Amino acid sequence: MNDKPLVIAGKTYGSRLIVGTGKYKAMDVMEQALLASGAEMVTVAIRRVKLNDRAGDEFWTHIPKGMVLLPNTAGCYNTADALRVARLAREALDTPLIKLEVLGDPKTLLPDVFALLEATKTLVNEGFKVLAYTNDDPITAKRLEEAGASAVMPLAAPIGSGRGVQNPLNIQFIRDVVTSVPVIVDAGVGTASDAAAAMELGVEGVLMNTAIAEAQNPVEMAEAMKWGVLAGRKAFLAGRMPRRDYAAASSPTAGLVGAAVSGL
Repeated sequence: MNDKPLVIAGKTYGSRLIVGTGKYKAMDVMEQALLASGAEMVTVAIRRVKLNDRAGDEFWTHIPKGMVLLPNTAGCYNTADALRVARLAREALDTPLIKLEVLGDPKTLLPDVFALLEATKTLVNEGFKVLAYTNDDPITAKRLEEAGASAVMPLAAPIGSGRGVQNPLNIQFIRDVVTSVPVIVDAGVGTASDAAAAMELGVEGVLMNTAIAEAQNPVEMAEAMKWGVLAGRKAFLAGRMPRRDYAAASSPTAGLVGAAVSGL
C-alpha cells in the first residue's frame, strides 16, 4: 500500500506518533518511554521547564538525541500569554515550531478558539510554524488552516481524560475540510486501541502524553501506542469492510446441497 509521508512545516517524519514529557514519575522512565514510542517529535511545556540553564537541568539530559523539540504554550489562558511564551520558546530553543494552546477553562481545559485563532494569525505573521490545538469543530479547523497553521490538532476528548475519540464524525468532517496541512488528533487518547481508532479515521498522526505517562508501565504503553498508530494507519489505507445490519456468511453456500446429494 502506498502512503503519503507525514510532513510538518516542510520536514518529513517516519513516525506518526508525537509524545509529551509531562507527568512522568521519574526522568529515566520518561526517557525509556520516549525511545520505546519510536516518536521523532516530542512536545515540551515551556512554562514548566528551565530554559536559561539547559545544560544543568536534568530534564533536558533525558530527551533522546535527535528528537525534534515542539515547545508548547500549555497553561496559557489568553492571547497575550500564549504569544509571550511562544516568543520565549523561539528565542531559547531556536525553533519556529510551536504547539499553540490557548485554554478557555481550567476545569475542562477546552480551548478558547477565538483567542486561538487570533494568536495563530499573529504568530504565523511572525514566521512561526503553528501546530494549533483546537476543539473538534470543522469550522474552526478550517479557519486555522486558512490562517496559516502548519497543522490542525483537534482533541479526541478533554486533555488527560483518556476517554478516546468522543466524536468520530467530527474528526472525519475535519479531515474532509482541512486538505493542505496535517490533521493530528491531540488529547484524550487513553490506550493503544484509542490511537488505532483515531488513525482509522484518516488523520495524519496522534499526539499523546498522559496515556503513556500515567500507565502502570509507561514504557510498555509507549511501545503499544507505537503499534496502535501503525495498525490504525494500515487499517485506514486498507479500507474497512462495509457495516451491515444482518449476518453475511463467511463461506459460500451455493452448490453445497447439490454436491451433498450427488455424493449419497
